[in-house]
Amino acid sequence: MTATYVIEGREVTSLDRFWQVIGEAVNGPGGHFGTNLDAFADCLSGGYGTPDDGDFIIEWRDHEASRRALGYDETVRRLDERLGRAHPSNRAAIEAERDRAAAGEGPTVFDWIVEIIEERAPGRLLLD
Repeated sequence: MTATYVIEGREVTSLDRFWQVIGEAVNGPGGHFGTNLDAFADCLSGGYGTPDDGDFIIEWRDHEASRRALGYDETVRRLDERLGRAHPSNRAAIEAERDRAAAGEGPTVFDWIVEIIEERAPGRLLLD
């Protein structure tokens, strides 16, 4: 039987809140399912609450509310954080990505999350 994990889009008000919502959707109250993009990708590969056979769906209800919350403002904020800890050789690329986001261009945090789900769990994301 296919497991369904529901994300209520209006509850996702920031990336930090997304980690809480997805963690609880998959692993119950107080549950975790990654707290950064790399850990999230690893969790989607199995063994962290999803069925061993990979038979699950992530149903993202009212995803447009999440898309707005995880839009360019949140993307700029996250890229600013990344700049603060980046190796000097990576700074120019992050700054360029940040400048594009500040101009309302390029992928957003929402896009990053969707891309990870589509790469690690193809066909398992339902955007409502």
